[in-house]
Amino acid sequence: MQVFKRFYIFFLFLLLGGCGIFRAEVDSKGGFSDSFTDVSEISLSSSEDFRVGMLLPLSGAAQKQGEGLKNAALMALEDVRNPNLVLQFYDTQSTASGARIAAENALNQNVRLILGPLTSEEASAIAPVARLRGVPVIAFSTSADFLQPGIYTLGLLVDEQVNRIVSFAAAQGRQRLALLVPDNKTGMAAARAAVKAAESKGITVSRIAFYPPSTSDFSAILKQMTDYANRSGRVNSLKNELQRRGDEESLRQLRQLKTIDSIGEVDFDAVLIPEYGARLTSAVSMFGYYDVFAPDVQFLGTSVWDVSSLNHETTLRGAWYPVMSRSYSGYFVNKYNNLFKEKPSSLYSLAYDAVALSSAVSKNQDKDVNEVLTDAGGYSGMNGAFRLFANGTNQHSLDIMEIRAKGNYVIDAGPKKFDTEQEFFEEAAYSATPVEQPKIYGKNPAAVYRELFGNMQ
Repeated sequence: MQVFKRFYIFFLFLLLGGCGIFRAEVDSKGGFSDSFTDVSEISLSSSEDFRVGMLLPLSGAAQKQGEGLKNAALMALEDVRNPNLVLQFYDTQSTASGARIAAENALNQNVRLILGPLTSEEASAIAPVARLRGVPVIAFSTSADFLQPGIYTLGLLVDEQVNRIVSFAAAQGRQRLALLVPDNKTGMAAARAAVKAAESKGITVSRIAFYPPSTSDFSAILKQMTDYANRSGRVNSLKNELQRRGDEESLRQLRQLKTIDSIGEVDFDAVLIPEYGARLTSAVSMFGYYDVFAPDVQFLGTSVWDVSSLNHETTLRGAWYPVMSRSYSGYFVNKYNNLFKEKPSSLYSLAYDAVALSSAVSKNQDKDVNEVLTDAGGYSGMNGAFRLFANGTNQHSLDIMEIRAKGNYVIDAGPKKFDTEQEFFEEAAYSATPVEQPKIYGKNPAAVYRELFGNMQ
């Protein structure tokens, strides 16, 4: 089912505040204007109303993101043209306590669905009260910490990204994967997802290196990970032997080895680095310092690569990473820019899709809200196809991008629709020790193995 329709309309929506309602309209210049209306002037509900509470950080540290999400929600409300969809905004003040108060206010005003909040801390704070009242939540966080039945997120999760890029690399013939990940929850989640994806595709995770999340110096950890001491030791031994022989052929070979610092290949043909910005470029350049280059080793990333300009990094040309589908991103970016005079963050499109999804739910009021939200066929939005699962996780249509000198290109488009007969990336227990345990650097191996595989002998 299509969640959105692309047309421009004049619209009215109700926002329940502390003592009044805001009427939002499209003004003559194509922007939005708010006018205050006393509650007594307007009927607050009808038997067909589907009331949705949107919890956003409209003040505090994340106010800019909150305003952008609100703007995108207004765009969606304009496009869906659903007179029975009532959208009410509540300020979380960018805090967990503010989110809890906002959720309680929304629930007391009889919302049937909550969109937001933005962060995992805020979502964790509202989950108990929302579940107690039987009202589903669709947050925008990229964390999976708070997810449970009835508490969903539209945020792009680490597991899904890693599964997509590892599966694609395996399909291209890459057989042995190394991981360079931060020593924090995100890094461990990426490692866990990579091991699971590799196992499902019949490939091997051979090495996992953990680095301090704030570091910019990858020299020591990558020297270990690439086995550079042994590889450089081999070439030094060979040079010494050729020098000792001293014959003409040996001296000729010695001249050929003058610019060679190591001998022997690393035991992986792809490396995943879920990092961005200066730390990413620093790590990749250090791989080159230790004689590890593409295409012998394929560099892989996650969607955070999309926020960095990497085309000038010659070492990363030809590297791959996943992003949410760009199916309708042009429409979204252009309309948002025209209305609000700024380029939108990709985050804002999640609010658009959430409101459009709410509209679809409102048209199925004879069904349980959770049943509609988790329809196996999923929905189509600004970021292509997406769907929610009963455990709170999700699936997006992810494109694979390749970094090239003149720009990044889609080399493998995500699906236009989903297979309704198969759940995505189901949780699976590791019933046995893997045939080959990955070598661990920068962290206690036993602790890592317990995290990845459970108790192992």
